[in-house]
Amino acid sequence: MNQFAISPCSSVVPLPHHASRTDSSRKAAASLHLQEFGVKGSEFHGHSVVNLNKKLSSKTTHNGAIQAVLASDKEAIISSGTEGKVLKKKLNKVVLAYSGGLDTSVIVPWLRENYGCEVVCFTADVGQGVKELDGLEEKAKASGACQLVVKDLQEEFVKDFIFPCLRAGAIYERKYLLGTSMARPVIAKAMVDVAREVGADAVSHGCTGKGNDQVRFELTFFALNPELSVVAPWREWEITGREDAIEYAKKHNVPVPVTKKSIYSRDRNLWHLSHEGDILEDPANEPKEDMYMMSVSPQDAPDQPEYVKIGIVAGIPVSVNGKELSPASLLSELNEIGGKHGIGRIDMVENRLVGMKSRGVYETPGGTILYSAVRELESLTLDRETMQVKDSLALKYAELVYAGRWFDPLRESMDKFMEEITKTTTGSVTLKLYKGCVSVTSRESPYSLYREDISSFESGQIYNQADAAGFIRLYGLPMRVRAMLEKGI
Repeated sequence: MNQFAISPCSSVVPLPHHASRTDSSRKAAASLHLQEFGVKGSEFHGHSVVNLNKKLSSKTTHNGAIQAVLASDKEAIISSGTEGKVLKKKLNKVVLAYSGGLDTSVIVPWLRENYGCEVVCFTADVGQGVKELDGLEEKAKASGACQLVVKDLQEEFVKDFIFPCLRAGAIYERKYLLGTSMARPVIAKAMVDVAREVGADAVSHGCTGKGNDQVRFELTFFALNPELSVVAPWREWEITGREDAIEYAKKHNVPVPVTKKSIYSRDRNLWHLSHEGDILEDPANEPKEDMYMMSVSPQDAPDQPEYVKIGIVAGIPVSVNGKELSPASLLSELNEIGGKHGIGRIDMVENRLVGMKSRGVYETPGGTILYSAVRELESLTLDRETMQVKDSLALKYAELVYAGRWFDPLRESMDKFMEEITKTTTGSVTLKLYKGCVSVTSRESPYSLYREDISSFESGQIYNQADAAGFIRLYGLPMRVRAMLEKGI
């Protein structure tokens, strides 16, 4: 899917639907003049008073007027009636990470009402499924957005974000393959690009103040364009739940999405599907089988194993069963194969960046196959010291990605190291998939460090077993000296 835009933005921010159309021309002119300063009416009565020199305040003057002032000398907020609302800050245009669900549908009018801005909705296709993209044009228009931009990021997501993590062996807290963590920076990066293209001065997201995603989005914004303002409604507004959001939507004539509300909080992309909430909030509860969407139950998987051969070049997968595929196509095919055999289900309690523990269930069928393949090939191509250093750095690499520091110089430098040491990780690995399990059956590489003439018990031309005696004496000398000291020898 190529980028496309819907409904070019108007240069004038529409008035709220409840604004009076019968005001005198004098009041209308005054209102337009005040809007240049980010001004809307307030619920207070009285005349408008401008004061640019004091911090934000709201008070009644001696003549009964209401005064509201920003901390900045360049911005003022004025009240001028009973219909409108005081602006938090005047923004020109905001790019909103948009899904079309209830939360982001409500955010559109909320941004216009509270920041007096045009809203450009942005949707990234990272493999969440065609259904998630259906009807977005109508939803965005109905919510009050002036433009919708959709970008297909699937190939970029896999090639530039997933595969580097795969090459690095990055796994967070022993289990998590970083599906959501990798998707957020590619989306945020595209938002920064769109903001530049449409001339926006701010970006916004619908992440809650309790999760990791707010950090991942905003650190990317900071790294790529520190001049952009960032608006996070869940940290500002008074909406506390679904019912509040529905009431707000009705008040502002925003159609409430009619799709059935899942009892789980889910995030889906080409790499994985995550499940949180409902019964999963108690770590003692077993997940229900009908929750899973990408994989069958291992008990219901085929009774016959399936063999899959993964071709790898310099630590990056390039083919499945001898067929070369693009990064996104390769992952999609392995998701189908792995899901059919119940591969890639993970149930874990993780430590969120914001300090709390959370329980999540993840489905990563194709990713689980690929991690197994790369790791098995490295057993041939990496020497012991390099493998140990790589494994130790992989932990830090995963931590940086989980914490939203994709564009941190440290991760970028570590990625260069990973790229260098895996130059010879080229070859193929054959895996057996059977009822939720992945096991290796074959490894081959032209750069293999494995030598049968050395490892075999039948040969002694290169490795002389008698040499081991001297090695052991030298290697164990520190332990021998300590024992001699303790025994007074």
